[in-house]
Amino acid sequence: MTRLSPLAPGRPVRRSFLKATAALVSISAVTAAGVVHAQQPAPAQPAQPARPAQAQPARPAQPAQPARPPAAAQPAPAPAQGQAPAGQAQQGGQPQMPQLIYSPWAKFCGKGQDANAKQVCFTGKDARTEAGQPVIAAALIEPEGEPKKLFRITLPSPLQLQYGTRLIVDQQQPMTAPFFTCFANGCMADYEATADMITKLKGGQLLTIQAINLAGAAISFPVPLGDFKKANEGPPTDPKVFEEQQKKLQEELQKRAEEARKKLEQQGGAGAAATPGR
Repeated sequence: MTRLSPLAPGRPVRRSFLKATAALVSISAVTAAGVVHAQQPAPAQPAQPARPAQAQPARPAQPAQPARPPAAAQPAPAPAQGQAPAGQAQQGGQPQMPQLIYSPWAKFCGKGQDANAKQVCFTGKDARTEAGQPVIAAALIEPEGEPKKLFRITLPSPLQLQYGTRLIVDQQQPMTAPFFTCFANGCMADYEATADMITKLKGGQLLTIQAINLAGAAISFPVPLGDFKKANEGPPTDPKVFEEQQKKLQEELQKRAEEARKKLEQQGGAGAAATPGR
């Protein structure tokens, strides 16, 4: 099984279309295992040997206490404006997932090394954490002259593979597909990209990708579709433009990481100042 290299922003423009395209197909899971690991329960502690019971003196019965009303449920905090909540768990008690930063939908076309190789076009998008870790990717794969097209998604592992994946465009009926391969930190699933599915993608606003993590909870990854139609129906993305987009994305990620670091330092300094000396 061949492992495709993750997309690395800032590579020289001389890299070919196909390397960038391959990256879009499998970009998501190479270093994002921690995103899903964050949702796993803590490992069970080994059982302690039972201790012999000791007789306790009888205590007088306590008067019954009136039942307390259940605590009112607190609403979940709203996500920050302009960012999509990543990997939301569908069960209570799961930790909040990091925010995702998305690349624009980009289209690439190219041929393989064989003399008779047909042109293949990819329209893909990926998402990363603010720390720059790839999380998820989606790509429409369209071989020239072939009636069958594929829509490939890549999710970070580990996952419960037997449940496969689900795709939901806006509020429409979900589509399902099994995983067909996994590598070190990611798993892929292919959907047959029928004309109806492509129409839904072009007319939709949000694609939701779902799977089941090892804790048995459904995790959801939102993928905006706003610019999918324009990218897919337009000409292939100029490699120089793509490299520039990746450079800007990397700069934005670095800026956010620096802001987060400074914020943590300020919080640490404020906490130290508030602690009285001994």
